Amino acid sequence: MLAVRRCLPGYADMDIHESSPTIRGLSTLLRKDAPGYIATQFFPDTTPGALVDGVRCENLEAQTFASESFDLVVTQDVMEHVFDIEKAYKETFRTLRPGGYYIHTTPMYKDLTHTHARAKLHDDGTIEHLFDPEYHGNPINGDGALVTYHFGYDLVDLIASWTPFDVECYRANSRSHGIVAEFIEVLICRKPEGRDLRRLTAF
Repeated sequence: MLAVRRCLPGYADMDIHESSPTIRGLSTLLRKDAPGYIATQFFPDTTPGALVDGVRCENLEAQTFASESFDLVVTQDVMEHVFDIEKAYKETFRTLRPGGYYIHTTPMYKDLTHTHARAKLHDDGTIEHLFDPEYHGNPINGDGALVTYHFGYDLVDLIASWTPFDVECYRANSRSHGIVAEFIEVLICRKPEGRDLRRLTAF
């Protein structure tokens, strides 16, 4: 929440997309404060854009939202479960309005200088495990969520190479806010606006 308030103090009046929200913390506050907040989940057997129990299904790699739909996109520990992260970042860039922000967390390992994939999804739907499978908790699937990537500190450079985002890695170590732990990095990606956006997207 610190990063959201710092970047977008007027977030309550903005259009916001959060993929795979939690039931506490930032997700709860955004849902309560912002009438323009939309939450989505990825349901593998559901057509993107359809509703499941009132929740919209969206695949971050191929979203059904129109371009420039949001002022803010949020994910919390989601990107490490995406197979094609380059597509996901490009799609998020597309759905943001100029000047908008993608604020997200994902585990970044301090001993890794290079990001590496742990699993690949093939065209026939089969999954190839490059390392022993690792799973995180999944609120919509008791089997857990497969970890597809371990991210190193090169992630900032990777995002900047895939998209015209301005990228900042914010380490939110704050005793006064009770934030003292590992994996406390917040990635802040801003979509340029005006002349800068036209120049950067002219390819």
